[in-house]
Amino acid sequence: MIMRYPIDKNLVKATVKRRSPDADKSTVGSLLSVCGSYGMAGAAIMSSKAALRSGIGLLKLCVPSSIYPIMAGAVPEAVFYPVEDITVGEFDFLSKSKYCGAILVGCGLSVNSGTRSLVKNIVENSEIPLVLDADALNIIAENPKVLKTSKTVITITPHDREFSRLCEKDLTEVKNNREELALSFAKDYNVIVVLKGHKTIVASPNGDLLYNDALGNAGMATGGSGDVLAGVIASLTAQGFDPFRSACSGVYIHALAGDIAKEKFGEISMLPTDIINCLPDALISIIGK
Repeated sequence: MIMRYPIDKNLVKATVKRRSPDADKSTVGSLLSVCGSYGMAGAAIMSSKAALRSGIGLLKLCVPSSIYPIMAGAVPEAVFYPVEDITVGEFDFLSKSKYCGAILVGCGLSVNSGTRSLVKNIVENSEIPLVLDADALNIIAENPKVLKTSKTVITITPHDREFSRLCEKDLTEVKNNREELALSFAKDYNVIVVLKGHKTIVASPNGDLLYNDALGNAGMATGGSGDVLAGVIASLTAQGFDPFRSACSGVYIHALAGDIAKEKFGEISMLPTDIINCLPDALISIIGK
């Protein structure tokens, strides 16, 4: 029998701590983000802005040179490492992630020989927590066993279709057995699974299964919402909070921000960027200013 628990405000308050009065950017966490590709700058922008709004002290972005001008204008707060598309697989993530608390990989990354090589290298060699989303998961789905080679904690954030490819199950079977399959995958591959959707599930390798059923709305069912969630979770993880609790807290904060956005813009008109802009209100309502 699966033990199920709802994610609530108390869990978030016990996880996400207020800053010390003498905090500086080096003490509140650094995040390396490996995201974006030509035609998919928006995904990298949204995950980056969400990470910044969730409290990260320093954001480092590895992006293709082709989108660097767009990214630099959209996210001026970040430090950039532009790389040529043909050399992306050679990106020295180990040196660039020094002093970072986590690495986010995949939002708008694209799937090609270079990104395949890079994702495999990061999964096999990173010693700091990873958050894998979108195209990182599409690459992993080609050989899920690579997850078992990891030296660190990995959080994956698939929606149902991405998860069906990862676990090699029919989409209908995934939709009908979300909890059982998420928990099984978490245990088999030693990863934290954030299975997105209506009543998002967070499953841990040790058998914990939490879910969100109190917050969120159908207005969040739009391209980019997942990039925002990945940015929030990666930011909390990079700040040094427990990765599983960061995943649960990220789901709650993201959903609460979505509900705040719904009240301002309505389900039909709200955008993922509205969710980002409502993250401060969500965090203030949980832990104060």
